[in-house]
Amino acid sequence: MQIGNRPCRIYGGANAEYLLLQMTGEHELQSMDYEVAAIAQSSRNFLFAAIPVESWNDALSPWKAPAVWGKQGFGGKAGDTLRFLTEQVIPTLEQQFPLPENVKIILGGYSLAGLFALWASTQTDLFYGVAAASPSVWFPGWMEFEQQHPIQAQHIYLSLGDKEERTKNTIMAAVGDHIRTLHSRLTERGADCTLEWNSGGHFKDADLRTAKAFQWVMEEHT
Repeated sequence: MQIGNRPCRIYGGANAEYLLLQMTGEHELQSMDYEVAAIAQSSRNFLFAAIPVESWNDALSPWKAPAVWGKQGFGGKAGDTLRFLTEQVIPTLEQQFPLPENVKIILGGYSLAGLFALWASTQTDLFYGVAAASPSVWFPGWMEFEQQHPIQAQHIYLSLGDKEERTKNTIMAAVGDHIRTLHSRLTERGADCTLEWNSGGHFKDADLRTAKAFQWVMEEHT
């Protein structure tokens, strides 16, 4: 389904209790069917939209930052991406599908898209929950920013691969400490939050890890 100028993939049906949104890169669209099939093992009714981004590093980063690996830096255009979600994607889906007034919107994603979901939830109280699988919480300045602008969603799933913090890249090696700190910070504030450790490094089972994240938020643990 075209939304704006983007071909979005929509799964699920009408009268959904949950609206699941995921920013996706080209590399993820190939395994999207597997991911949605895994989410569908939940007993909940949901409508799922996979929204493609053209430049992953630019579209999902909350502010500019220099390259951390390779040569490509971060363009800091997450604000534009969030506007596209709130002004085009969500209204279009609400027009096309009879979603209930109080549909619970869950924003999720993997890696930088997981960070984007966490950041977006510091900007608006629109999201019922955040499904952040292996989110890039190593991103420069993120932890300080979140302290000043707390995440507003009340249901937050965090996960990390148990090998992710074992890297020679000093910026990315902070990911383990950062995610533990974020988890305890959210829990202390009274949010419904979990931190799950998966076996392996960053690129293992991204689709299934993301599916687990969405499932957990839908299953309502309060």
